Amino acid sequence: MENYLKDFQLDHKNPSEEALRRWRSAVSLVKNPRRRFRFVADLAKRSEAEKKKLKIQEKIRVALYVQKAALQFIDAGGRNEYTLPEEAREAGFSIHPDELASVLRSHDIRALRTHGGVEGIARKVSVSLDEGVSDKDIPTRQRIFGFNRYTEKQSRTFLMFVWEALQDLTLIILMVCAVVSIGVGIATEGWPKGMYDGLGIIISILLVVMVTAISDYKQSLQFRDLDKEKKKIFVHVTRDGKRQKVSIYDLVVGDIVHLSIGDQVPADGIFISGYCLLIDESSLSGESEPVNVYDEKPFLLSGSKVQDGSGKMLVTTVGMRTEWGKLMETLSEGGEDETPLQVKLNGVATVIGKIGLFFAVLTFIVLTVRFLVEKALHHEFSVWSSSDALILLNYFAIAVTIIVVAVPEGLPLAVTLSLAFAMNKLMSERALVRHLSACETMGSASCICTDKTGTLTTNHMVVNKIWICEKSLEVRGNGSEDKLKSGISDEALSILLQTIFQNTSSEVVKEDGKVSIYGTPTESALIEFGLLLGGDFDAQRSAAKILKIEPFNSVKKKMSVLVARPDGGIQAYCKGASEIILRTCNSVVGSNGQPVPLSKELERNITDVINSFASEALRTLCLVYKDINDYENEKSIPDNGYTLIAVVGIKDPVRPGVKDAVETCLVAGISVRMVTGDNINTARAIAKECGILTPDGVAIEGEDFRNLSPEQMKEIIPRIQVIARSSPMDKHMLVTNLRNMFGEVVAVTGDGTNDAPALHEADIGLAMGIAGTEVAKENADVIILDDNFTTIVNVAKWGRAVYINIQKFVQFQLTVNVVALVLNFFSACISGSAPLTAVQLLWVNMIMDTLGALALATEPPHDGLMNRPPVARGASFITKVMWRNIIGQSIYQLIVLAVLNFDGKRLLRLTGSDATTVLNTVIFNSFVFCQVFNEINSRDIEKINIFRGMFNSWIFLGVMVCTVVFQVIIVEFLGTFASTVPLNWQLWLLSVIIGSVSLPVAVALKCIPVEFATKHHDGYEALPSGPELA
Repeated sequence: MENYLKDFQLDHKNPSEEALRRWRSAVSLVKNPRRRFRFVADLAKRSEAEKKKLKIQEKIRVALYVQKAALQFIDAGGRNEYTLPEEAREAGFSIHPDELASVLRSHDIRALRTHGGVEGIARKVSVSLDEGVSDKDIPTRQRIFGFNRYTEKQSRTFLMFVWEALQDLTLIILMVCAVVSIGVGIATEGWPKGMYDGLGIIISILLVVMVTAISDYKQSLQFRDLDKEKKKIFVHVTRDGKRQKVSIYDLVVGDIVHLSIGDQVPADGIFISGYCLLIDESSLSGESEPVNVYDEKPFLLSGSKVQDGSGKMLVTTVGMRTEWGKLMETLSEGGEDETPLQVKLNGVATVIGKIGLFFAVLTFIVLTVRFLVEKALHHEFSVWSSSDALILLNYFAIAVTIIVVAVPEGLPLAVTLSLAFAMNKLMSERALVRHLSACETMGSASCICTDKTGTLTTNHMVVNKIWICEKSLEVRGNGSEDKLKSGISDEALSILLQTIFQNTSSEVVKEDGKVSIYGTPTESALIEFGLLLGGDFDAQRSAAKILKIEPFNSVKKKMSVLVARPDGGIQAYCKGASEIILRTCNSVVGSNGQPVPLSKELERNITDVINSFASEALRTLCLVYKDINDYENEKSIPDNGYTLIAVVGIKDPVRPGVKDAVETCLVAGISVRMVTGDNINTARAIAKECGILTPDGVAIEGEDFRNLSPEQMKEIIPRIQVIARSSPMDKHMLVTNLRNMFGEVVAVTGDGTNDAPALHEADIGLAMGIAGTEVAKENADVIILDDNFTTIVNVAKWGRAVYINIQKFVQFQLTVNVVALVLNFFSACISGSAPLTAVQLLWVNMIMDTLGALALATEPPHDGLMNRPPVARGASFITKVMWRNIIGQSIYQLIVLAVLNFDGKRLLRLTGSDATTVLNTVIFNSFVFCQVFNEINSRDIEKINIFRGMFNSWIFLGVMVCTVVFQVIIVEFLGTFASTVPLNWQLWLLSVIIGSVSLPVAVALKCIPVEFATKHHDGYEALPSGPELA
């Protein structure tokens, strides 16, 4: 089969347009293109959207880079006049929304100055830059300035899905046949008998259409809910004088937004204040060079990203008035790329469809030729009646119905059904899948490169130990402050509190007697410690003026600040990775609180302290300061000459369940590597506690790793389990080499802006939902909402479940296809009639298509899935084991049904005028029960115990019960339409027994070995095939 699917190969991430076009042109025999390709990207629309996007980007580029010429033109031609609406004037606003939008769009600095700068704009939109918007004003602002929402495509109604299901070409042909059949039938057999056959087909078609539409509509609702989750982005704003978190969709003109590294600018606005604010506008303008934003260049555009620094902005334009709003409208066009499995199954459907078409045409030709030969033999060739026309029409309807059954239209759609189900379940398990393909790729993951902080640990940090005044002190929380203070001199305590409170990007908010800290977990731990020592955050911050800030980033691994003190002096404070900061020091605060020179011996002692803290799994930071007397350099933060105040050890406990989750990964053939910015001793201690670092594993520092030669990398990478003090580029290098050198399917976690390249490069990028920046989330395939490693393992488990479930469904459907095709064809050749009528085949089609997909493609994962190695990259989807099961079951069913078809009357002692109808009913009934029991067989492709977990799967049980109940109704009560007659209990029992024998047949088949064990690259053996799997 794989040889026929060469045109249906697709990369699971960023597939080329050539590959997308190649498989589309290879697809043929599509019964219902609108339904089958609903979840396939529309390349024409996408191309159109790309052109629109480029036009908007060009317009923005002109505004950004040709401002002078534009302003001269405006000055020559005069500015637009805006008439302020009465409603806006009454609400206290004195600027038109379009005028505000125009100032931002054109980056018109002169117009901004004319309005009085950011303070003047704030007055005109009636807001205080300190207090922010009042909650009670929000509805008025939304009414006048608009909502921060973008135009989106309307969701489809249920009737649209019904209409789409009716577009099936084969169903349309059958409806025409049914109408003709009713007309001819009434003319020959009279009313109402003549209309039964045609009406039966129409009712069957309507039933198929309704079941299909309901399934598709429920699927669309699941995707709609997931889409809403994807768009949940929160920002920090000041409202009513308090800092709070709000959704970007609730932002209004006048909001004061706090921006930090990795944030997406949520609306157009003007810079109020900040430090080193560097903005990436490439998503808007297409220009890769980041832009510095400050008082002279104060414009911030919605959709741009904060690459470095921090700041505050005043929101001036929201929603569709922003250029980003117009851009977002175009981005919704074209849809998402299809997944590799969807493409592969489109290929399978095409190959089988061609075989089905050949058999359908052959069946029609054989039946027609036999009919014509019989007429000729009876010398009736020249005599034609309406009943002859009805017979030929019935043959044509059977041929068309064979195509309905033979073209497995449901195969590609079963992937979408399974993915939608898995994504919905993962959402409740705290994982948001952003790209469909990631869900199926995660099932093949052979390596997870994970962060430490927040993923393996709880991210709830507290200062556990401190080395200060040349001695180590243990911090035991509330009640230990007196003991701590007694061990620290007043001078040292004073400078320690200044360093903690001045060198931070966090804020302390007091509300109703409760203290809240807004900031990173590390900074929050330090501030909590400062407050515990009796420090006053607000007093410290108001006493000094911050001159310059260098925010923390994962490359420098430090944060620095320059402060003008109240006594007129200038001090620099710095904190960061302990060994890096220690190298910048030439003195240390001694036991008396005064600086003493940093001797070699003292440096060795401090290094020992850092290592002892780290070996206890504590994250270590050095806090340092420097008095600056050189007035020429008072605007730049020094890189050396600091005085060490303290070494702080911060405890971040390992999350409960992480060790078990890591063990599960190792059993499942997934290697786990920890990539962290922490000290190597801390990293080792945590990795051992989590079960990641084994005795023969390697822990290496980022600097050593990046300096390895390609040959050394090839030798050491398989044994690397920890990379400490790593930079984002180390992570990117590791991921690239694992994929290219070793063919691994790599999942990588990331939270920072600089992790974006690694997330993009990996097979599956996993961003952290709590600690992750918007830039990281945008580049990720899955967002781990609770930042928990156990959730990552759940994603892998569901990924495997999706892959296995689709294999189960394909095995089940191909068996039905083979039996239905061969049975009808040979029966037509030998006896001149098909045992299964059009109505019966439509019912079988619904069992194997919509209901089969619902039963098998939505089975939840079980723990056994993590006891096998991952599916190798490029492995054959339809395995030898599946072919064994398909061929074995088909042979059994064909033998039994052929015996019934050709010798059933004698064996069952059927006599009388209705013997043929009774026999055909028994064949139909037995055939359906064979599929019911084969559906149970398909629950496990390899193992004998197929009942495990069956009674926990309510969808599967529901489908089984509905199928059996409806089969009883068709046979016993709808015989007029379905060409069946009621059966006695003996024949019912016989049908069930024939179906149930497929269970022991499956057991016998699974004892036939077809694949031999192969070793996985990590030393795991593929599970053998055979009875030992029971």
